[in-house]
Amino acid sequence: MNGDRPTTAARPAHPAVPGPRHAARRRRGGFVARAFGVTAVLSAAGSGLGLFRDLLLARYFGANQGTDAFLVAWTVPETAAPLLIEDAMAFLMVPAFSLALVLREERPHGPDPVRQLVRATLPWLLLALCTLTLAAAVGAGPLVGLLAPGLADPALAVTCTRITALTVLPFGVVGYLCSMLRAHHRFTAPAGIYVAYNLGILAVLLGGHALLGVRSAALGVALGSLLMAGLLLVAVRRLRSARRRRRRPERARTADAGLVLIPLAILPVAVFTLTRQAQVFVERYLGSGLPPGTISHLNYAAKVSQLAMTAGILIVTVTFPLVARALAAGDLAAARDRVEKDLGQAAAVVLLGTAFLMACAPSVVALLFQRGAFGPHDTAATAEVIRVYSFGLPAQALIGVMVRPFFSLRPVVRRAADPRPAGSRLRPLDWYPVAAMAVGLLVTAGVGLAATPRYGALGLAAGNAAGIIAAAVLLLRGLLLRGIALRLRRVLGGQARLLAAAVGAAAAGAVAASGPSGPLPATLLGGLTVALVFAGLGTVLGAPEVRDPVRALLRAAGPVTQAAERKPHGR
Repeated sequence: MNGDRPTTAARPAHPAVPGPRHAARRRRGGFVARAFGVTAVLSAAGSGLGLFRDLLLARYFGANQGTDAFLVAWTVPETAAPLLIEDAMAFLMVPAFSLALVLREERPHGPDPVRQLVRATLPWLLLALCTLTLAAAVGAGPLVGLLAPGLADPALAVTCTRITALTVLPFGVVGYLCSMLRAHHRFTAPAGIYVAYNLGILAVLLGGHALLGVRSAALGVALGSLLMAGLLLVAVRRLRSARRRRRRPERARTADAGLVLIPLAILPVAVFTLTRQAQVFVERYLGSGLPPGTISHLNYAAKVSQLAMTAGILIVTVTFPLVARALAAGDLAAARDRVEKDLGQAAAVVLLGTAFLMACAPSVVALLFQRGAFGPHDTAATAEVIRVYSFGLPAQALIGVMVRPFFSLRPVVRRAADPRPAGSRLRPLDWYPVAAMAVGLLVTAGVGLAATPRYGALGLAAGNAAGIIAAAVLLLRGLLLRGIALRLRRVLGGQARLLAAAVGAAAAGAVAASGPSGPLPATLLGGLTVALVFAGLGTVLGAPEVRDPVRALLRAAGPVTQAAERKPHGR
């Protein structure tokens, strides 16, 4: 009875304390939820201000040769933002800072690897950014001629391009500091950068549109980029102050360098980002030969469509440092589990938004833009482009999820003690994402050239969607080749269930939105129908990304309903 092994009756009465792995998992889940909440709120505020910015552009300037000229100039910050803030810089520096932080934890009394990394990379980055800024400003004329040779007002585009070229330096600083802060799990300031950016644009646009015309928007872009950099400089200063207070004064110093820089690792990341952004170049180039206003219709449609994708990418923004840390520590299983979860959650959010846009595009555009110089013809043209664009939105979100761990396996730095001789050399697999995006770009250009003469802007939008889908399929294969062994049947099965729910929701939402006469009732009724049908179908089909939140909402609503029923009535 009372041998060496304790019986059930002999166990302590209090609940068992979970192991450290379960506690760490709970802490990580709580961190992700809090970070996602902060990021979502501030990103929604930035997106709302950006939407207000686009509404003012449509109200003040409509869709004409003037807005086309400004949007060609906006190609500079549109290219610089993914290259220096959102994609390339994050792909490079978040894994680099994550590895530096892992080394700091492993050697708490050695030289600070984070400080070593900053000293090795920041001066060269600033020199490159100043050179690019000067080159873009001086070469504005040839750049406009290359991007949009058929533009009706190239002189205005050149002036605006010289102004927007000033964003390159602050954008690069912003991207670098965002990567540093996110690797330290500081998400508030990075999430607020587009709030500062759009506030700068709105301030100049509201105050100077009558005097400066569309040039006021270009000046606002330059001011907004400076406000972004200022916000992050304050956040980094606070981070350094907090770190200095925690650091031990008797910190030992050794000659061992913890990190070795691999400059060549920058090339595949930069070329991938530029190749991905080149889809916009194809649209602007082909669209410049179409009737005036076409580029503007494409821009307004893209801005509305991207709102659906942005919500899904927020998930990856928060979880990317977790994936990078896991890969830096060599935990491929944890990285795989996180990537699979990100693929499902991002697809669920983006497909819900896609279904809403498919169902309610005309009423959404009319509600947002149809006023002032933006007429019913512009509403109809923009809504048609949105619906075609939306076919490619899920693929765009999946690319955003997959390419981050792909590049994290080859960061811009490596451990000094790493014996691998190939650490400083590029291998063919490092260029796989570039090849995938190049194939997608060829598909975009081919479909655009074939369809534009007959379908105009819709042909360009179809080329964009077809190209991004082709690239996403190829990148899924590349992630498996890289060594992250996704359980492909589980991933594709989950995507299929979500897609089926989105198709049903879009069909039901389109029927509901066609009933009311005004854009606001149509948008509300159609959106509510899409959300309810998507939640119902996703739950019935067994998609955990939909089923689990629905069950949580029902459990939360249960006690509230029971409490309301227990209240005494009519005393």
